[in-house]
Order: sequence, then structure tokens, then C-alpha cells
Amino acid sequence: MQAREFMTKEVVSVPPETPTREIARILLEHGVSAVPVIDRNGVAIGMVSEGDLLGRGEADRQARRDWWLTLLAEGQTLNPQFLASLGSTELTARDVMTAPVVRITETAEASEITRLLQEYRIKRVPVVRDGHVVGIVSRADLLRAFDMNHLDQSSSGSRARPHGLLTDVVTAIDHRFGHRHDTAAPGAPRRTSAGNLEPLLTVANFRELTADFEHRKIERRDEMRRSAAEQSHWRVGELIDHHIGEEDWRSILHRAREAAARGEKQFMLLRFPTELCTDHGRAINAPLANWPETLRGEAAEIYLRWERDLKPGGFHLAARVLDFPGGYPGEAGLFLVWGD
Repeated sequence: MQAREFMTKEVVSVPPETPTREIARILLEHGVSAVPVIDRNGVAIGMVSEGDLLGRGEADRQARRDWWLTLLAEGQTLNPQFLASLGSTELTARDVMTAPVVRITETAEASEITRLLQEYRIKRVPVVRDGHVVGIVSRADLLRAFDMNHLDQSSSGSRARPHGLLTDVVTAIDHRFGHRHDTAAPGAPRRTSAGNLEPLLTVANFRELTADFEHRKIERRDEMRRSAAEQSHWRVGELIDHHIGEEDWRSILHRAREAAARGEKQFMLLRFPTELCTDHGRAINAPLANWPETLRGEAAEIYLRWERDLKPGGFHLAARVLDFPGGYPGEAGLFLVWGD
């Protein structure tokens, strides 16, 4: 059974600028324990849960515990003196959200979603289509899914993968250039009435040949760019569809260990198109401190695994843009760093 069959389609979400008090009211009003944070492009950049609102540290919990309890008291307002004692600083969703976010597509199987919730210790996961949130799957949704009789039959089907991209591009190029000259090209020899070949050696024809070559070169370059863009878009979809399992993670760490044995001080965990980032790699390139919040798909999952398994051991995680086709960030890499 796939996510599209049992996900909650009416997603309650908030923009990054939403004050935490307003988020608390939204949670209570809709009877949910967390909401995704959606930017102006419709992309999930974080999640805010009850735990995020209350804070992870004791000081945070003490600071917000009372107004949270007041909201639970069916809309009773706080005493003005008490409100003043909480201070004037108002946090927003961006300040308290958990990021990056583990995401799935509509074709994710129920068993795979269950594994993700367990491995990343989360209670819900947004469902995306072309990067935009179209649903959400919680543990309650999964329980309903597993209660359906046709789970095994739905899970046995294989999911088709995109293919034929390069074939389509090559066919288009062959069609364009292979049938371009049904008549003689400018400057080509022509046959006289006596049957002899007579070349047309004029400056105008030579200039036409040169212009024609430049035109074809531009068309080839545009085709290559379109092909690269389509390949990148397909790769992004693949990176969002594929999730890092324990066996994958062990294999990655094994290769990192081999790199250290060769005397290397870092290892690239993943190379990915910057299109996978919500800002197309601008935060990584700057670099900005919030670059992890822009990660999606497999890159986000690797970041979360580093944070859980490797950061406590002293490892650093770095992100760098690797190339700049046309002057814009092209591909980026996530690097595990243990050297000075």
C-alpha cells in the first residue's frame, strides 16, 4: 500500500514567520501534535511539534510551560502581569522548528514509511509531489493502513521508474539534424547541364555555411542543457524516493573508514544536484549557518544520521558546491570531516 492511499490530504501547516503562541493555538484547534513549516514556494522546510514549543532544555520549558497550559484551559487568558513576566521576545516557527525534514513521495510503501519513522525517531512525515507538500502520514495513518485487508496485495506491485530520457534526446537531435537538408546545402557542388560538378564559391555562400554551423552549435548546446536539466530533475526525484537504510548507512561508513585508512581526512558521503535544496544551493554556497535546513531527500537523511550517530563522536559535516555550470551552483557534496 502506498502513501497516496492512506495519507492525510488536508495538511495543517504554518509559514516560517508564525509566532509560537499562534502555533500552539493551531495545534489545539485542529487536534494535532505537530505541523510542517511551509515556505512561500510551498516547500516543507521544518516541523514544529509540541516538544519544540515547550523547548528541549529546562529553561525553555519553564519559560513557555505556563502559557501552554493556559491555552489548554479552553481559551482562558493569562493575567497581564504574568504575561509581562514572560518577556517581550516572541519566537517564530523558524526559531523552534526541527530541520531538515525527512520527506516521502506518494508512492512510498507503508513498510518503508514505518521503517523511516522508527529509524529517525519521528512521528510523522510529509508527502511531497514535485517538492510541494500534498499530504502527511502519521503513525495513526499507518495503523489504519495496516488494518486494511489488501495491504499485502498493494505492497507486492513494483513501481515504474523514469527511463528513456537520453534516448528521447538523441532521437530529437537525429530528427532535427538528420533531416535538416533535404536539398543541397549552401555552397555544395551542383551539376551542370553537361553533367559536370560546378562548385558555388561565393562569399555569401561561405558566410551562410559559417552561420549554419553556429546555429547548429547553439542548438546542440541548448539540447545538452535541456538534457542536463532533465537528468538533474530526474536525479532529484530519485534522491527523494530513495531512503537511507541501516545497510546503506553501514556501507557508507565502511567506505569512510577505508578513506581514513588511506590517510584521507574527509570523505564525500553524497554528491547531489543543488536542485535538491529548497534554495537551489544558495545557503551552502554563501555559506549560511542554516544550510542544513535547506536539505531534502537523501541529503537530509544523511544529515540527520550524522547528527544522531557521528556528531557525538566529534565528526564534522561540511557541505560545498562542487561546480557552477553557467555561473550557477550545479552539484554539491556532503563531506564527513575528521581531520584538522
